[in-house]
Amino acid sequence: MSSAEEILDVVDEQDRVIGRAPRGEVYARGLIHRCVFVRVRDAGGRVFVHRRTPTKLVFPSMYDMFVGGVVGAGESYDEAALREAEEELGVRGLPRPEPVLRFLYDSGGVAGKWWSAVYEVRCELPVDPQVEEVAWHAFLTEDELAARLGEWEWVPDGLAAYERLRVEEEAATEGRG
Repeated sequence: MSSAEEILDVVDEQDRVIGRAPRGEVYARGLIHRCVFVRVRDAGGRVFVHRRTPTKLVFPSMYDMFVGGVVGAGESYDEAALREAEEELGVRGLPRPEPVLRFLYDSGGVAGKWWSAVYEVRCELPVDPQVEEVAWHAFLTEDELAARLGEWEWVPDGLAAYERLRVEEEAATEGRG
């Protein structure tokens, strides 16, 4: 089955399931669906960054600081986060990703809107990324990642999730101060 044929839950603006449709139709009609984003850190705290393959349906050849993807029909966000992280990283036995935040992302007409559940996980296993998904990868420090934000073309939904995470982290740091 091609990725365009994968069946997704269609949801409303409150993230309630209202139907199901193939991914290609969901994208073509701009239907609201669900996605997961998993920020992966290695044992040293560096962030997994990768460039998507040119064959991806959405945002081909762009850089991303998350692994993840669409939530399949009937699948929970938590199940999808673990599945997507293990698939893209090419590992088994990853700890369960921890949920951090959720928001409704509007792609501005590229593929509609999607509920975006953001997770974090530490991966201390050697990674062997899926060649169909990942064209290049590295673990970068926060400073290295920040330095590349203005240099590389990033997936816009991942960048939106990254910016939301930074705001949350800054607010948590200020709250402790």
